[in-house]
Order: sequence, then C-alpha cells, then structure tokens
Amino acid sequence: MTGNETILQYLTNVPAWYLATSVNDQPHVRPFSFAAEQDGKIWFVTATTKDVWEELQQNQKFEASSWWPGHGWLILRGKAGLEDKANADMRYAGYAHLCSLGESYDGPDDPTLVFFSVEEPEAWICNHEEWKPIEL
Repeated sequence: MTGNETILQYLTNVPAWYLATSVNDQPHVRPFSFAAEQDGKIWFVTATTKDVWEELQQNQKFEASSWWPGHGWLILRGKAGLEDKANADMRYAGYAHLCSLGESYDGPDDPTLVFFSVEEPEAWICNHEEWKPIEL
C-alpha cells in the first residue's frame, strides 16, 4: 500500500476529519470530509466563499488530523497547492460530496468550487505510544 493510499484510508473511513490553518498567529480548525488522489497527490475541496480558502491564500501551511477508531490517528502536514487542477471525475466527486452535506452549487464546474493539493506532505500514523512516519 502506498503512503497516499494509507492517508486516504484514514481520511475517508471516518465521517469527518479536521484541517487546521493559521493566520496572524491564530489557529483555525474545521471539519472536512472529502479527500481524493489525482496525479500522485492528495486533493481536498472547498469553496472560494469559505474562510478556509482565504486563510490558505494568506498562509498555505496546514495540518490535518483524523482519528480512525481501532487504527490510531493520522497527522498530515503540508502546504496547499492553490492551483486547481482537478479533473472532471474529481470535480464531480467533490461537488456531489459537498451537495450530500447540504451545500448548494451550480454543478461540478461552479467557479465557487476549488480544489487544492497537498504539497510537501509529511504524515504519521500515531497511537499513545509512538508516531510512525508514512513514507511518501
């Protein structure tokens, strides 16, 4: 199993995971629930109308964490790649996912939807005894 596959397991086998940004020395944490792989990178979706997008434009560094019961938790650090290169399949999957959460968009090509990649990733699987690095 590749490092990206391991990360995706931890992010997609739980109802929500948490993404943290930091702007002006103030952390901001919110739930996320969409993650996918394209071109060997992990990608997330948000909307240009959300604070998280503005925060990532000010400071691209983020950290994500997911607890998968019975498996430990994931810590994923990286920089947001802000150039949206999502293909049609990912755009549809992200759009459908956000709509299933009650959000409303004008289809997968709605310019409000934006996908960002995980650049310079570092990741660990953790339990109460150790942090085990994921080879990426």
